[in-house]
Amino acid sequence: MKLMYSYDHSVIEIGESANDPDVEFDIRVPEQEAWDKLKLIRDRFEDDDVYTDVLFYAYENHKARIIVRQDYYEDFILALMKHGLLTKVEWV
Repeated sequence: MKLMYSYDHSVIEIGESANDPDVEFDIRVPEQEAWDKLKLIRDRFEDDDVYTDVLFYAYENHKARIIVRQDYYEDFILALMKHGLLTKVEWV
């Protein structure tokens, strides 16, 4: 089964690519409120005991590259959903 997600393109833009064995996300959020939510997600993963689970690289204009270890992929997707950055998550 694969985890699929949907999102509102006016709230967040997501590009996802495999970088074996990790997954890379290029994310852009146009609004400050969504950027603040993304920072909460970053803080959650930076405060845990696993240093390499999710790595955040922030850029100008509310853009970020996020590298997610494969075994933390579901946790990251669910964190996006929890903070309202995704509209739907499902197993297909």
